[in-house]
Amino acid sequence: MIRVEFLGPIGKKPLEIDAATLREVSDLLQQNEALADWLPKCAVALNDMMINDLDTPLKAGDKITILPPVCGG
Repeated sequence: MIRVEFLGPIGKKPLEIDAATLREVSDLLQQNEALADWLPKCAVALNDMMINDLDTPLKAGDKITILPPVCGG
């Protein structure tokens, strides 16, 4: 199982899903209309490392974090 966490204003509880690649996670999350609006704006971390290659393989126990854009000073 892969854990997917959503930070900040996305306001969604973590999910536990089965996926072999980041692309499979993206495809699954795109099915949720509320998330589909956020995903193009967000960064993604895999086990606390920023990543953008959707073909990245995943393994059981991996943690994906969806990071929305933020402002601050």
